[in-house]
Amino acid sequence: MAPTALFDVDGTLLDTNYLHTLAWAEALAQYGHTPAMARIHASIGMGGDQLLDHVLGRDRDRSGDGDLSAAHQALYARFWPVLRPFDRAAALLRAVAARGWTVVLASSASGRDLAVMRDVLDADDVVAAATGADDVDASKPAPDLVRAALDKAGARPEEAVFVGDTPWDVQAAATAEVPCVAVLSGGWSERDLRAAGALEVHEDVAALLAGLADSALGRGR
Repeated sequence: MAPTALFDVDGTLLDTNYLHTLAWAEALAQYGHTPAMARIHASIGMGGDQLLDHVLGRDRDRSGDGDLSAAHQALYARFWPVLRPFDRAAALLRAVAARGWTVVLASSASGRDLAVMRDVLDADDVVAAATGADDVDASKPAPDLVRAALDKAGARPEEAVFVGDTPWDVQAAATAEVPCVAVLSGGWSERDLRAAGALEVHEDVAALLAGLADSALGRGR
């Protein structure tokens, strides 16, 4: 069986983390919440439910969570026309696939967001499968997303590597017993990613591609 490369999308392949931060800040402000932008950014990579717990606390009124999430979705959709992949993102996926890996997009985005991101990424010719919000019960840092991506590929944890940009990615992969290669493009430091358990840390996907032969993805499994 071919080894499987699981790729987070937001902040890893596409430059979206700060757009999500802004959209969440505006959505929260509409409902009277004004947390620091840095606190919101530190929660990006979690699903909306866990993000709100992280930003607003667990001892809160959850009755408005659905409205907050809907507001975030609507505000984030304004950025669709300006979404862009990181330099060499599609080239990395093609290079990994050329080395014999099965490429899976491991995202918890809504169906419409994922469709837009896949169109922007423009690498569907080498993407074997993708996950979305409907594939998981619990969002990162829970391992559900990683396990769902493995199921889509029909792969075992020991046959896979996860590529992500946040400690929540690293933690989710670790719980699913999948090593994680991390990139700094999501706004986290190398220290944070190493502390979470990242196997490798690269500046971005272009740097990972440049050093692919010496990475976990270059060596194969």
